[in-house]
Amino acid sequence: MKIVLPDFSLIKPDWPGLPANVHAYTTTRKGGVSLAPFDGGHTYNGFNLASHVGDDPVAVARNHQRLNLCLPSPVTFLSQVHGNVASDAAKIFPGHRADACFTSEASVVCAVLTADCLPVLFSDTKGGIVAAAHAGWRGLASGILQMTAQKMRESGAKEIIAWLGPAIGPTQFEVGQDVFDAFSQILKNASAYFRPKQTEHQFETKYLADIYGLARNLLSEVGINQVDGGIYCTVTESDKFYSYRRDGVTGRMASVIWMD
Repeated sequence: MKIVLPDFSLIKPDWPGLPANVHAYTTTRKGGVSLAPFDGGHTYNGFNLASHVGDDPVAVARNHQRLNLCLPSPVTFLSQVHGNVASDAAKIFPGHRADACFTSEASVVCAVLTADCLPVLFSDTKGGIVAAAHAGWRGLASGILQMTAQKMRESGAKEIIAWLGPAIGPTQFEVGQDVFDAFSQILKNASAYFRPKQTEHQFETKYLADIYGLARNLLSEVGINQVDGGIYCTVTESDKFYSYRRDGVTGRMASVIWMD
């Protein structure tokens, strides 16, 4: 597959063991036509792929066209709701409400949009089934990764590997007691992924959460132990990524995966 976008517009995962017939990329904030505040860092060339954030619809459509030139078939994005539904990518439609998609069909693209939430790409080691999941903390806590693995196994996957795409890093992801409590109910060692943070308010408890660590733990519980990625921070790496936590009004990146 010939990639027609500039190299800086795409991140190719460093993903050992990915089958040769499986292809995966994450877009960055650069390489499109969106203007500020959806830009690529210099008031223009933004590669925003979300239609629900207030960007010019014409710019978003042109960005979609640019992305589709890199793909074997046009991508359909999910309407993500921070839940635990994983759907067949060959059967989704615009507005389809789910937070993950999977496929065993060649040339069908699985994709999710993020701007701080964690994108997780999956493949079985034989290159017969792939998936993409959108995992914010609510999705993680409600089981989106486990559901995605379950759907892949129901479709015939045996050994599954995963890659963690760009998300908010552990030095930036400030959360409250509610998030800590949610993971304490489902993980015995949840406290290992939360670092207490001092606040100005004596009775307000805050933590810095490691979304990458939480995801690795949850994946290991369903037998997915070869997990790569998890090296970026969307908040601090402002030259590469959109960040809702940092900017409020901002665009979205796409993480995509498909098979030949």
